[in-house]
Amino acid sequence: MECVSHERIYQYVWADKKAKGSLFTHLRRKGRKYRKRGSAKDSRGIIKDRVDISQRPAIVNEKIRLGDLEIDTIIGKNHRGAILTINDRVSSYVWMAKLSGKNADGLAMKAVEILRPHAHWIHTITADNGKEFADHKKIAQQIGIDFYFAKPYHSWERGANENTNGLIRQYFPKSSSFESITNNDIQYVQHKLNNRPRKKLGFLSPTEFLSLKLSKQKVAFIT
Repeated sequence: MECVSHERIYQYVWADKKAKGSLFTHLRRKGRKYRKRGSAKDSRGIIKDRVDISQRPAIVNEKIRLGDLEIDTIIGKNHRGAILTINDRVSSYVWMAKLSGKNADGLAMKAVEILRPHAHWIHTITADNGKEFADHKKIAQQIGIDFYFAKPYHSWERGANENTNGLIRQYFPKSSSFESITNNDIQYVQHKLNNRPRKKLGFLSPTEFLSLKLSKQKVAFIT
């Protein structure tokens, strides 16, 4: 008994479609081809004017300079509500703020509000490729910093932020709703994390470490 491969069947269907036939309409996806995940030719969701992390200054990877930040969002239960998180890669200092959603304009405004008082010592900020960072140019221009994007599916390129979000999740678990969380709740967690001694900082807290380093640079730190 002779068998026909599935590839040969598809070749016949594609040839029929090219000849204006209708066999393709009986396929499950009606002839629509799958997009490969991470395909370079897939332009869906590409953030306009994004600058890849490969163009970020090498000094950022060395983690010896204050002011190289990472930014992300933590989403509440049923995708309702979000918390903006921004952390300094060296000191582990974190800023947090409640967001009404993942709206790019609202996120950009909140990030600018948080970072503007610290613009004099901030250099770069790195995000993932979420659409909530579509207004990245607004953040970069108003703070006067360079904004970079990690490569898709490379969460380790923002490892400090991933670790910070893990600490925050101890207070706001994935199963919890953010709708009832207040700004005071978020500021309480921010204060707890920034005043927790860290082994990597010589058992100083992020607040103490950052204040000490900036004082040596003769730069004021505004809490």
